Amino acid sequence: MFRFLPFLITCAAALHAAPLEPNPATVAVLYNSAQPESRKLAETYAAAREIPAENLVGLPLAVAEEISRADFNRTLRDALIGEFDRRQWWQRAKDPQGNLLPVQFRIRTLVCVRGVPSRIKRETSPSAPPPKEGEPPFARSNEAAVDSELALLGIEGLPLDGFVNNPYFKSEKPFLESGLPMTLVGRIDGPTWEICERMVRDAIEAEKTGLWGMAVADLSRKFPEGDQWIEDIVAAHLEAGIPTLVDRFADTLPTNYPLRDTAIYYGWYDWNVSGPFLNPGFRFRRGAVAVHIHSFSAAQLRDPQKNWSGPLLARGAAATLGNVYEPYLQMTHHLNIFHRRLLAGYTLVEAAYMSVPVLSWQNVVLGDPLYRPFLHLDGSGEKAEADRDYRALRLAKLRWGNESGKMETMLHEAAGRLDSGVIVEAVGLNHAARNMGALAGVEFKKAKARYKADADRLRMDMLQAAIDREAGRNATALQDLRTARSAYAHLPEASAAAAWLTILDPPPPPPAAPKR
Repeated sequence: MFRFLPFLITCAAALHAAPLEPNPATVAVLYNSAQPESRKLAETYAAAREIPAENLVGLPLAVAEEISRADFNRTLRDALIGEFDRRQWWQRAKDPQGNLLPVQFRIRTLVCVRGVPSRIKRETSPSAPPPKEGEPPFARSNEAAVDSELALLGIEGLPLDGFVNNPYFKSEKPFLESGLPMTLVGRIDGPTWEICERMVRDAIEAEKTGLWGMAVADLSRKFPEGDQWIEDIVAAHLEAGIPTLVDRFADTLPTNYPLRDTAIYYGWYDWNVSGPFLNPGFRFRRGAVAVHIHSFSAAQLRDPQKNWSGPLLARGAAATLGNVYEPYLQMTHHLNIFHRRLLAGYTLVEAAYMSVPVLSWQNVVLGDPLYRPFLHLDGSGEKAEADRDYRALRLAKLRWGNESGKMETMLHEAAGRLDSGVIVEAVGLNHAARNMGALAGVEFKKAKARYKADADRLRMDMLQAAIDREAGRNATALQDLRTARSAYAHLPEASAAAAWLTILDPPPPPPAAPKR
């Protein structure tokens, strides 16, 4: 049912080791030879990452996101095994349990680019017996993400239904040192070819400076496990000095919520892209990592408006995670593990596989698999003016992290010297994340006085309204929101204040139709 295999269970000790520099010689790139654009994207990526030209593999594949299991086996899995054999990229042998699997490897990461199908559709047999009593709903699932199936490439004899335990789950060891009989499979895919090329450029450019900016954490109050993942990310950001706007209301952030410099986003749980990301003027910072938990977040990668993975990439994110079909929460990526591994310096694809408990399942990682967004969290890297305030916050944390009073004093001095609303807002966000609403409100008022843009000033009003709302001071929150809606009526973002007003003070129901 759950496809537990001994050789997969016993391998992955969670050893601590420093991340390694990616080795391009161990990376292969798979493209659809039936699409010239797919080959061009593969060549562009290989050149950008100095992957040897002989590591590119073109297969004639269906030009579709979803394929049948038979087509996957014939045109993708078996054909790719043939390429690995022909190119002598591995040696395979049987383990003590009789499973045929790779024992020596030259290729450790496989990159699927746009044009390679992403989903294997479910197949049911009319003669299949009915479910057994107490059988989990996923026990007979045979639909899957192409990439998650390819992670087990070369391992023979696996049952079709259910999933396989991921031996790399929770590991803190570089994959190149793991010796595990699996392949890390990432994907450069999205709504357009141009977006895919931009994702590659952004990852490489962001690595020069490091990823800096604001983070957004949007909890859902639906399932404690998912909320706890995001709370742990908030805690990691407090430790690291990354300013984080936290929304703990059951509703997701409202349409057109006025965000600024968004480099990191984790949230859930809407079916389709919503909230701040519907604002036509919204754009993530270059290199942004953005993830929204939803059962079908990556079900339609080519549509910039449906589900989440495609739309987040269309709005400028460089990397995201998703699910092509229902994964069930405990078997999707554990976002806290994923993000902490990124902060530690691991590549996108390593962090993704360290954080997902199962393989042969529904999960995908989108973006340059070799991307390391936090390569310069120590303050190194090229300096950019747009990163100034965020670097200052990080350096203050490194220098005075154990002296919170001293750090806050120094940050206020820096804010005055630099005339920075960002730094003052960050101090307020730190207080708010620690549930110190009164102190946070003081800082948001100071930040509002420093900010010049009306959208930023509106955000300060909404942050104050959120403090009052969390404290049960709905009358005060309503007054602030009405004032903000009126003052910033000329902005698209004013609709965010209107949305919260509707939640706190819903309009009366329409009168009932007269009876005849």
